[in-house]
Amino acid sequence: MKSCGIIVEYNPFHKGHQLHIEKSKQLSNCDVLIAVMSGNFVQRGEPAIIDKWKRCESAIQNGVDLVLELPYIFATQSANQFAYGSVKTLSLAKADYICFGSESNNLDELIEIAKTSINVDNLKENLNAGESFPKSYGLLSKVMEPNDILAVSYLKHILNTNIVPISIQRTNHYHDLYIKDISSASAIRNALFNNKDIYETTVMKEILLNSELVSLEMFYPYLRTLLLTLDKEYLNNIFLFNEGIENHLIKQAFKYDNINNFLNASTTRRYTTSRIKRSLVQLLNQVSKNEVYNLKPLNTIRVLGMNNIGRRYLKQLKDVNVASRFSMVQDGYRQLEYKSTLAYSSALSEKNRQLLINNEIGGPIYLNI
Repeated sequence: MKSCGIIVEYNPFHKGHQLHIEKSKQLSNCDVLIAVMSGNFVQRGEPAIIDKWKRCESAIQNGVDLVLELPYIFATQSANQFAYGSVKTLSLAKADYICFGSESNNLDELIEIAKTSINVDNLKENLNAGESFPKSYGLLSKVMEPNDILAVSYLKHILNTNIVPISIQRTNHYHDLYIKDISSASAIRNALFNNKDIYETTVMKEILLNSELVSLEMFYPYLRTLLLTLDKEYLNNIFLFNEGIENHLIKQAFKYDNINNFLNASTTRRYTTSRIKRSLVQLLNQVSKNEVYNLKPLNTIRVLGMNNIGRRYLKQLKDVNVASRFSMVQDGYRQLEYKSTLAYSSALSEKNRQLLINNEIGGPIYLNI
């Protein structure tokens, strides 16, 4: 079976994602579409608006055949590690293609940039600072958009694999907050948290309107307490707490009881908002540097959900470690998933908290379609 992989968050699933699924199938002519999806916490440094199981089910109902989990530790880091974990998962799943969205949709230039020895995580900052890269690459003459930066990250990590890249045009702006037929995930989240109508922009409308929505703001009182009460030495042992960021965050936590004011005051040229939020997520989940540094290389794929096609594909995989039960998830990664589920579920009602924990230690979703 010919397989195509896509890397997603579905936070939440919307019509642009439907288009991505359709185009990925069309351009790759694949027999099975595999989605590597972030779990309950996402790359922008926030909890997902609804849990991974609801997002997984929506993915399968809308054309994805097999949903694999992007391990927490990759899902909550910057572009390079996010891309590494995603591509590694697709490689373990023996994907033939990877299809991603791009603002420029210029695959040749993106590949040329990927072949250079640039630090992808600092690309935007370096370009803004006027540092020179090969000027023959047209994309380097302007600030790169988020999906182009991720595309370069994916391409850097597939250079030594047999995965073939496919690029499709990004049809809306990543940070666009206007609700329209094809709205960004940011626009839908913004509308939901401000009690605005999301119209028909997402196939998850009923699920979203009937779910407990989760945001980083809900955890800020707890995060603020941790920053103000934990010893600095302890904070310095939290993953992503580097370069004295704990001192900076403690100072702002003393001043601000509102997370937006806290983030605005904390954001500097040295510390981007995303960097700060990703650090806060590690603090929330009590992820230590030692836990991360002691992780062994990823060698197992975890199945979150599948349909009949996805099930057939899994059966044909040879010499692949497939975690179809929680107990089979690779050691180290499994503990991080459980801890992050406990933290995420603490924002929910007790009934939904217990349900989410039970789902986490249960098996994957199977839809007979």
